[in-house]
Amino acid sequence: MSILRLASPAAAGGRTARRWTHLGASALVLAAIPLTAPVAPPAVADDCPVAEVIFARGTDEPAGMGRVGDAMVDALREQTGGLDIRTYAVNYKATITQRHSGEGAKDAINHIKATVDSCPDTKIVLGGYSQGASVVNIVAGFDGVNWGDPLPAKYNDHVVAVATFGNVANRTGGPTNTQNSPLASKSIDLCNPSDPICHEGSGNSWSGHTDGYIPVYTDQAATYIANVLLTHSTPQDHVASPNQGGLQMPSGTQTPSTQGGLQTPSTQGGLQLPSVPTG
Repeated sequence: MSILRLASPAAAGGRTARRWTHLGASALVLAAIPLTAPVAPPAVADDCPVAEVIFARGTDEPAGMGRVGDAMVDALREQTGGLDIRTYAVNYKATITQRHSGEGAKDAINHIKATVDSCPDTKIVLGGYSQGASVVNIVAGFDGVNWGDPLPAKYNDHVVAVATFGNVANRTGGPTNTQNSPLASKSIDLCNPSDPICHEGSGNSWSGHTDGYIPVYTDQAATYIANVLLTHSTPQDHVASPNQGGLQMPSGTQTPSTQGGLQTPSTQGGLQLPSVPTG
C-alpha cells in the first residue's frame, strides 16, 4: 500500500522562499546588462589608396577626367613611382551653358565626404580645368563663382592640394593662392598667358585655352602634388633652388616663373610653388 507523504507547511514555505530568492538574483543580473548594443567604430575599407584625385573636366568634354585631368594624373603617377593613387571624375553636365558647376560641386563634396568616412587617411587632391575649375572654385570657397556651398570646414584638412587650369576666377577674384579660403595656401593656379579665359590682355587665342596646358602645365601641377604626397609635408620645405638638387621638372619641360600670382611658363628660374603653411 502506497503512503502519501505531505510536506509540512514549514518545509514548503522554505522551498518557496529559496525559489523567490533565486529569481530575484537572476533579475538583478539581467538588470545589470545594457539594453543597447555597443556602437561599432566606423568601417574602414581595406583597399584605401594613399591618395585620390578628384577632377572636374572642361566644357563639352566627354564624361571622365578630361584630357587635362588624365594628363595630370599620368604625370603624377610617373613622378610618384607607382604610388597608389585613385581617381574620381566629377559627375556633372559640362555643357556650353555653364549652368551646372553647382551640381558638380555638390557631387565632388559628396564624394569627398564618402572618401573621408571610408578612408580617413587617404589624401585628397582637387583639380579642375576650364568649367571644371569653376566647380573647384565652389568646393574650395574661392571667389569668382558663388553657385553653391563650399566644402564643410571639418573636411578641409583631408584636402592636401588643389590644382586648377584655365580658371576664369583669375579675371574676377584673382589667383586662387591669394584668396581668402582655407584651401588657398594648398592651391596651384595655372594659366597659359595666351588663354583668354584666365588671362586678360593681348596675345590671347582660343587655342591657348584648348591646347595650351598639356604637357607643360599638367607636368607642373603633377610636380607640385607629388611633392606633397611623397614628403607628407609642405611643398615649400622641399623645393630646391635652380642650382641645387631636389625636385626636378620632367626633361624637356619649361620651368615656371610667377607673374602676378599666376603660374606662367618661362625658360629661366627654378620651380616656384605657392606658399603652403606647415601643419
